[in-house]
Amino acid sequence: MLVRLVSNNPDRVAPGSRLVAVTPGGEQQLTIAASRLHQDRWLVTFEEVSTRPGAEALARCILLAPAVPDDPEAYWIHDLIGSVVAEPDGTVRGVVTEVVANPASDILQLDSGALVPLRFVEWDPEAGPGSDAEPTRLIVDGPVGLFGDD
Repeated sequence: MLVRLVSNNPDRVAPGSRLVAVTPGGEQQLTIAASRLHQDRWLVTFEEVSTRPGAEALARCILLAPAVPDDPEAYWIHDLIGSVVAEPDGTVRGVVTEVVANPASDILQLDSGALVPLRFVEWDPEAGPGSDAEPTRLIVDGPVGLFGDD
């Protein structure tokens, strides 16, 4: 099967790793038998899937891996979606609607249409993950012209 990894940890698809496949029919536990990188995706073989119909039944499913210990420096997509994005001076630039995978740096897509490389983003210490503030607030300290109005 072809798998698009949205984690920066390739150990998620290492042989022996356990994943849960979420399909319209329910959930299925899977164990990776083998994997290798192929262009921007992974070719993965599962111990529990030995036939073409079995593989086709998992087409377009979502694969979930066990949670990893929290890293206060890590950005998680579910933490970013819905976050308010502002500049250091407080100017609000929009709300994150999507995180777009990009080889150089993942990109935040805002409801305003702006695209912000994740490399310019920091958690607002007053409204980041773990704070009581809702929604999460991100501070963007990017180059002049990032938002096209400078």
